[in-house]
Amino acid sequence: MHACFIPFGKRSEVELMLRDMDAQKHLLRMTKDGQEQSIYIQGQVRIMPFGVYGYVFPAQDMDMVLTTLRFDQCPYKLSNLILKLLRKHLHLEKIPEFKKDKKFLWINENVSIIPIGIKKDGEMVEPEGMPYSGFKHEAI
Repeated sequence: MHACFIPFGKRSEVELMLRDMDAQKHLLRMTKDGQEQSIYIQGQVRIMPFGVYGYVFPAQDMDMVLTTLRFDQCPYKLSNLILKLLRKHLHLEKIPEFKKDKKFLWINENVSIIPIGIKKDGEMVEPEGMPYSGFKHEAI
C-alpha cells in the first residue's frame, strides 16, 4: 500500500521524519496452502512528481501509518480540483476512514503534511527457486 502526501517544514525536520519512515520495519504476512508466515520488511519512502512523497508499507499497517502522518488533520486545504487532478495523474484513491488508536514513533512534530491519497497494491506469488517460493503476499 502507498500513502501519498506533501510534507513541508524546515528541511532538516522533514528529512528526519523521512529517515524515521525509511527505518521503520513492518511485518509482511504471506500464505501458502493454509499456512501463514511473516517476514520483516523495511518501509520505503518514494519521491513522486509534483512534490509528492509516497510511503510504501503492508496494508495491515494502514491505520497506524495514516494516524502517524496525521492524514485526518490537514492544516492546509488544497482545492478539490487540485486534489482530484493530483489523484488522477498519480493513480491514487481517496483517503478511507481509519482507526486512530495507534501510531508509530516517528519524529514529525515540526512537519506539516498535506494528505493526497492512497494506492493499493495487488498480490503476487513468489516464483520457484526463491526462498519463499509459492507463498502469496501483497506485491509491494
